Amino acid sequence: MTQRGIAGPVCNLKFVTLLVALSSELPFLGAGVQLQDNGYNGLLIAINPQVPENQNLISNIKEMITEASFYLFNATKRRVFFRDIKILIPATWKANNYSKIKQESYEKANVIVTDWHGAHGDDPYTLQYRGCGKGGKYIHFTPNFLLNDNLTAGYGSRGRVFVHEWAHLRWGVFDEYNNDKPFYINGQNQIKVTRCSSDITGIFVCEKGPCPQENCIISKLFKEGCTFIYNSTQNATASIMFMQSLSSVVEFCNASTHNQEAPNLQNRMCSLRSAWDVITDSADFHHSFPMNGTELPPPPTFSLVQAGDKVVCLVLDVSSKMAEADRLLQLQQAAEFYLMQIVEIHTFVGIASFDSKGEIRAQLHQINSNDDRKLLVSYLPTTVSAKTEVSICSGLKKGFEVVEKLNGKAYGTVMVLVTSGDDKLIGNCLPTVLSSGSTIHSIALGSSAAPNLEELSRLTGGLKFFVPDISNSNSMIDAFSRISSGTGDVFQQRIQLESTGENVKPHHQLKNTVTVDNTVGNDTIFLVMWQTSGPPEIMLFDPDGRKYYTDNFITNLTFRTASLWIPGTAKPGHWTYTLNNTHHSLQALKVAVTSRASNSAVPPATVEAFVERDSLHFPQPVMIYANVRQGFYPILNATVTATVEPETGDPVTLRLLDDGAGADVIKNDGIYSRYFFSFAVNGRYSLKVHVNHSPSISTLAHSIPGSHAMYVPGYTANGNIQMNAPRKSVGRNGEEQKWGFSRVSSGGSFSVLGVPAGPHPDVFPPCKIIDLEAVNVEEELTLSWTAPGEDFDQGQATSYEIRMSKSLENIQDDFNNAILVNTSKRNPQQAGIREIFTFSPQISTNGPEHQPNGETHESHRIYVAIRAMDRNSLKSAISNIAQASLFTPPNSDPVPARDYLILKGVLTAMGLIGIVCLIIVVTHHTLNRKKRADKKENGTKLL
Repeated sequence: MTQRGIAGPVCNLKFVTLLVALSSELPFLGAGVQLQDNGYNGLLIAINPQVPENQNLISNIKEMITEASFYLFNATKRRVFFRDIKILIPATWKANNYSKIKQESYEKANVIVTDWHGAHGDDPYTLQYRGCGKGGKYIHFTPNFLLNDNLTAGYGSRGRVFVHEWAHLRWGVFDEYNNDKPFYINGQNQIKVTRCSSDITGIFVCEKGPCPQENCIISKLFKEGCTFIYNSTQNATASIMFMQSLSSVVEFCNASTHNQEAPNLQNRMCSLRSAWDVITDSADFHHSFPMNGTELPPPPTFSLVQAGDKVVCLVLDVSSKMAEADRLLQLQQAAEFYLMQIVEIHTFVGIASFDSKGEIRAQLHQINSNDDRKLLVSYLPTTVSAKTEVSICSGLKKGFEVVEKLNGKAYGTVMVLVTSGDDKLIGNCLPTVLSSGSTIHSIALGSSAAPNLEELSRLTGGLKFFVPDISNSNSMIDAFSRISSGTGDVFQQRIQLESTGENVKPHHQLKNTVTVDNTVGNDTIFLVMWQTSGPPEIMLFDPDGRKYYTDNFITNLTFRTASLWIPGTAKPGHWTYTLNNTHHSLQALKVAVTSRASNSAVPPATVEAFVERDSLHFPQPVMIYANVRQGFYPILNATVTATVEPETGDPVTLRLLDDGAGADVIKNDGIYSRYFFSFAVNGRYSLKVHVNHSPSISTLAHSIPGSHAMYVPGYTANGNIQMNAPRKSVGRNGEEQKWGFSRVSSGGSFSVLGVPAGPHPDVFPPCKIIDLEAVNVEEELTLSWTAPGEDFDQGQATSYEIRMSKSLENIQDDFNNAILVNTSKRNPQQAGIREIFTFSPQISTNGPEHQPNGETHESHRIYVAIRAMDRNSLKSAISNIAQASLFTPPNSDPVPARDYLILKGVLTAMGLIGIVCLIIVVTHHTLNRKKRADKKENGTKLL
């Protein structure tokens, strides 16, 4: 066992003990929203810098949360309320005695307030990218929604809307309406409106006013121009996830009120469970109990915070460990790039270094010009010390000294901590770090970096990165490129277009093409890095064929970098570069290209890469995500590739998908996902995502994904129809991208423990099928789903097990004893392929079925679920539950009855016509016979 493995448990035990002792401080220091004594603390609402200053916005946010707190308290049966709220005021607004931020930033906000960037519409929504019972990413409100009181007619009061969205964000429940399927056929073969609960009443409305149901539905198709308008006065108390705007609605649908048959997202994502069932199964409810008494909780308290001057300090390891594997060179190259290109103008920057002791290399210096940047670069370390020991706490202490000289405190400052050393005493400075108000971004180099280093970032809300000792890895540059001011102003942020590296043989070339699309182009930089003395031979061609050579680049021979700044706006199109290794030995050549938005009215395409959990134990898989967007609109049909670099071994590449299967919960939401489980060793792994999009007309989705609060088109009151203003659409047409685009982003790092040293048995089952659908055609049932793999969503499973029941409870709670469907002739296809399977259900539908509770009822509904098995008999989790109506009786539905009457009339008419024709034929035949008889009689007389 290595020294790290021996010392690890003792060090970790001390660290955990210290964390427990400081746990009372955690809810307020970078730990996000926490529930304490029934109250939520630390909820952060951030206003985007692009939003014009308006004090009414702050007032309305306070009113919304205050109303929401009491509404939520009652809806959760006295369980939870909002206690402590922080509103982040943008630095673009005038100072108004706001408190100074600590670790708060726009990127960490639970709720964001911003426009759609040119699109119209004010739908509040929550971005959900995970499954049932798992929280979302953020809630989004537009300023107009918070300021325009006219919108409350369609959405309901803002406080009620907030509770609807909070349930999405916090508890992972989904909407109970469905605009695409406004009605469905229930188990009794009747046409019903999609709603929850079913007790909510209303009327059908045609183009000219109220009309009977049969006028709106023709052969089970909803007639255009018809809608269902709900009564403004209701007796139903549920559900908040359906229509929070109704005054009678004060609770979530529970087991007794939930409409399991409605074709909504809640039923599909949560296998027909009610919202209240999912909520009460959350960690919040496991650790809290209803408050005693009848008193209401206190109203929320609000803190208004605002960022001051941007202050950054680089805290850099210069111990002898940094001399290994070109670590110092990589640090120099990345830190120079950060100081010259990434860090924003007017930022105060200082530099500290450490080995066993800390040292201040540069006091705070404000960046106002390129010369200021060059001056700071000159203070970067050029050599390492002879000491192998490191004291991270000593380095951080000097960093705090640097930043505190500006305002006396470290509140709102940022530390970029880079180290390769193993410090067993890192926990000693934890109290100082927690109370500092500073955010620490950590970058671990190599396999010997302190195992608890990332805790400093986690507890302060910072980012964490890992740089492996791979000569052609660009992870250091990617890490520094990801670190931004966190203001949320995408128009000021630097966008990474390219990041690549290769080990190039002598007199061989690294050649590639990078696309500069029309949403970027300002302040474009091409950066070239190499290992040995003397730059490679560089050739760069712009889309018009203009050539740039090595002499056109600004070269730093000490740090072995060459950079080219393109003045103005770079020409959109394909830029081709060639690096020729003129050195006599193999060396790593690397390229990075960054740019900024070209138009302040058109947001650039961006990618944000992240993992669901950054620390796990084998054989748990990692869920990798990449959020690809332009503004808030998802970018579809992109090629998204994740590259995972372990501490030792070769990098692994993985294609991420947006197909609504496997790890990807929702199709076409712009969030590309995949399971990763190819763990080679214990330790840290680095994640980077590449996005490429070929020229296409249909690049952007036509609408914003996510869970939206329902906009009600109108109500009926006292027999009168009161229609609301038409809901503004937030859809936009696909824009032609002549050149496509490319993006790169670091996804930070994650760590894995428990990986077996040698070969190990198969422990990875097929992934859960989450998109099972059932459609009945006459007496047959057709199922469709996306094939899982042998291991999660990779490879090919061995067999399927499909079971069905007329009882939802039976298939939910006792899947193994439900009716087995014969699938012996159905072999699974490769993962990701759409499967279709049709069979005739052998299940009686004529008699009543006994339910677990002893009751009986007539039902024509069937419930189906599926799971996959691999060659080692490992089984997937049971799929989502699909449902369908088995058959259609001829007279159980008003619409078929109407068709039946028509058919009966037609058949009656045809029968009458047939009878008339028969009478005519018989009469004609009789007359003919009589004529022949008369002729014969006359002939006889003549003879």
